[in-house]
Amino acid sequence: MSERRSMRVFVSGKVQGVGFRAFVAHEASRRPVDGHVRNLADGRVEAVFSGAADDVAALCEACARGPYAARVDGMQIVEADALAPGSGFCVLREGP
Repeated sequence: MSERRSMRVFVSGKVQGVGFRAFVAHEASRRPVDGHVRNLADGRVEAVFSGAADDVAALCEACARGPYAARVDGMQIVEADALAPGSGFCVLREGP
Protein backbone atom coordinates (compact mmCIF):
# COMPACT_ATOMS: atom_id res chain seq x y z
CA MET A 1 0.00 0.00 0.00
CA SER A 2 1.32 3.44 -0.87
CA GLU A 3 1.75 6.26 1.61
CA ARG A 4 -1.20 8.51 2.43
CA ARG A 5 -1.20 11.90 0.69
CA SER A 6 -3.45 14.93 0.86
CA MET A 7 -3.69 17.39 -2.01
CA ARG A 8 -5.76 20.50 -2.74
CA VAL A 9 -6.49 21.08 -6.43
CA PHE A 10 -7.71 24.35 -7.96
CA VAL A 11 -9.05 23.96 -11.51
CA SER A 12 -9.75 26.90 -13.81
CA GLY A 13 -11.44 27.19 -17.19
CA LYS A 14 -14.97 26.21 -18.14
CA VAL A 15 -15.45 24.15 -14.98
CA GLN A 16 -18.70 25.42 -13.46
CA GLY A 17 -22.12 24.50 -14.84
CA VAL A 18 -20.73 21.55 -16.79
CA GLY A 19 -21.01 18.71 -14.25
CA PHE A 20 -17.42 19.03 -13.03
CA ARG A 21 -18.23 18.43 -9.34
CA ALA A 22 -20.37 15.39 -10.17
CA PHE A 23 -17.57 14.05 -12.38
CA VAL A 24 -15.01 14.45 -9.59
CA ALA A 25 -17.36 12.85 -7.04
CA HIS A 26 -17.91 9.89 -9.38
CA GLU A 27 -14.16 9.44 -9.90
CA ALA A 28 -13.59 9.69 -6.13
CA SER A 29 -16.31 7.10 -5.44
CA ARG A 30 -14.24 4.57 -7.37
CA ARG A 31 -11.37 4.92 -4.89
CA PRO A 32 -11.00 4.83 -1.09
CA VAL A 33 -10.36 8.56 -0.66
CA ASP A 34 -11.65 11.26 1.66
CA GLY A 35 -12.26 14.90 0.82
CA HIS A 36 -14.61 17.21 -1.03
CA VAL A 37 -15.17 19.19 -4.21
CA ARG A 38 -16.81 22.61 -4.50
CA ASN A 39 -17.27 25.60 -6.78
CA LEU A 40 -15.45 28.78 -5.80
CA ALA A 41 -16.86 32.27 -6.18
CA ASP A 42 -14.06 33.20 -8.59
CA GLY A 43 -15.19 30.57 -11.14
CA ARG A 44 -12.70 27.85 -10.25
CA VAL A 45 -13.39 24.43 -8.74
CA GLU A 46 -11.54 23.30 -5.62
CA ALA A 47 -11.07 19.63 -4.77
CA VAL A 48 -9.36 18.11 -1.74
CA PHE A 49 -8.24 14.48 -1.85
CA SER A 50 -6.75 12.45 0.98
CA GLY A 51 -5.81 8.81 0.54
CA ALA A 52 -3.21 6.50 -0.94
CA ALA A 53 -0.72 8.44 -3.05
CA ASP A 54 -1.61 6.57 -6.25
CA ASP A 55 -5.35 7.21 -5.77
CA VAL A 56 -4.75 10.91 -5.10
CA ALA A 57 -2.54 11.13 -8.21
CA ALA A 58 -5.24 9.43 -10.32
CA LEU A 59 -7.83 11.94 -9.10
CA CYS A 60 -5.54 14.87 -9.91
CA GLU A 61 -5.18 13.44 -13.43
CA ALA A 62 -8.97 13.10 -13.70
CA CYS A 63 -9.32 16.79 -12.75
CA ALA A 64 -6.92 17.69 -15.56
CA ARG A 65 -9.25 15.93 -18.04
CA GLY A 66 -12.59 16.92 -16.55
CA PRO A 67 -15.96 15.83 -17.95
CA TYR A 68 -16.81 16.07 -21.64
CA ALA A 69 -18.41 19.53 -21.48
CA ALA A 70 -15.59 21.10 -19.43
CA ARG A 71 -12.49 22.90 -20.62
CA VAL A 72 -9.59 22.87 -18.17
CA ASP A 73 -7.30 25.85 -18.77
CA GLY A 74 -5.16 25.53 -15.66
CA MET A 75 -4.57 23.62 -12.45
CA GLN A 76 -2.78 24.43 -9.23
CA ILE A 77 -1.98 21.49 -6.95
CA VAL A 78 -0.72 22.07 -3.41
CA GLU A 79 -0.21 19.89 -0.35
CA ALA A 80 -3.20 19.88 2.01
CA ASP A 81 -3.70 19.04 5.65
CA ALA A 82 -4.45 15.36 6.14
CA LEU A 83 -8.10 14.40 6.54
CA ALA A 84 -9.27 11.71 8.93
CA PRO A 85 -9.34 8.33 7.18
CA GLY A 86 -12.89 7.16 6.62
CA SER A 87 -14.43 10.64 6.67
CA GLY A 88 -15.73 10.12 3.13
CA PHE A 89 -15.99 12.27 0.02
CA CYS A 90 -18.71 14.84 -0.62
CA VAL A 91 -19.82 17.63 -2.91
CA LEU A 92 -20.05 20.97 -1.11
CA ARG A 93 -21.92 24.11 -2.08
CA GLU A 94 -20.00 27.12 -3.30
CA GLY A 95 -17.12 28.19 -1.09
CA PRO A 96 -15.11 31.38 -0.65
